[in-house]
Amino acid sequence: MQCYAESGPWGDHGSMSDADWRRVLDEAVAMDVEVVQFIGGEPTLHAGLADFVTYALASELLVEVYTNLVHVTDELWDVFAQPGVSLATSYYSDDPAQHAAITRRPSHARTKGNVAEAVRRGIPLRAGVIDLGSGQRAAQAQTELVDLGVPAVGYDQVRQVGRGVRDQGESVEQLCGRCGDGVAAISPDGEVWPCVFSRWLPMGNVLDVGLAEILSSSRARETVTSLQRVFQSRGTSDGAQGCQPRCSPNCNPINCGPRCGPMTSPCAPKQCSPADQFCSPNYPGPSRRCSPRTDSPCRPMQCRPTR
Repeated sequence: MQCYAESGPWGDHGSMSDADWRRVLDEAVAMDVEVVQFIGGEPTLHAGLADFVTYALASELLVEVYTNLVHVTDELWDVFAQPGVSLATSYYSDDPAQHAAITRRPSHARTKGNVAEAVRRGIPLRAGVIDLGSGQRAAQAQTELVDLGVPAVGYDQVRQVGRGVRDQGESVEQLCGRCGDGVAAISPDGEVWPCVFSRWLPMGNVLDVGLAEILSSSRARETVTSLQRVFQSRGTSDGAQGCQPRCSPNCNPINCGPRCGPMTSPCAPKQCSPADQFCSPNYPGPSRRCSPRTDSPCRPMQCRPTR
């Protein structure tokens, strides 16, 4: 299955207990974190996901669930439909056989059907087409998502990290320019990374030390500084941070604007944080404020609600 993280029926949920995850959410709130993303593996297979999302919302966090949209129960649909929750998914092809060859299961119909269901329910949703090359119908997959009504469709070439490694090893060159820039990821075993792709750069473990202490440690500062140095060295003449693999010379391939990639013109990086989908015209939140990261004409969803 094209997931960068090792996962499968043989896997488990790691060393973090439900209480550990709630504690980390509390620590994030104390650090003025505004958005939390639940990702995997596949988060919908964790029995505690509904409780985690509800707990995060009660803590006034915005929540994004990054899921393959294959296993969504009625309970989870009700949780996902709450104000403050959004979904994200990966998509590969409009050809069911090609999609199945990549995911290693006949998942196209379920994912496509649940994309349509999320749109029908008015749940904010973004989708990214991951292009593995070799004649993959990536552009057609983007078109299919747009036709389904997905408001933000991105594009990325496969990154050679984790299970995405092909002919290169894991390296900073595979990371997006935002890794470590106001973001961090926590593994099921408590390891803290600068972002979800940088798993070979652990900065500490929340089972041993508090999150704030880890992120303010000399180890974390040195890691982030070294990343920023690399990102700046591949920046463009206007100071924008470059990204590899390429969506376009100036585009953040993970968080760039809708229909970026083969179907449209370049957009500048750092415009589309995970919270941006909360700015769709139908978002039911009480108010909005513009985010400095998204104050750009590249896309209409440039503001997010205040807490």
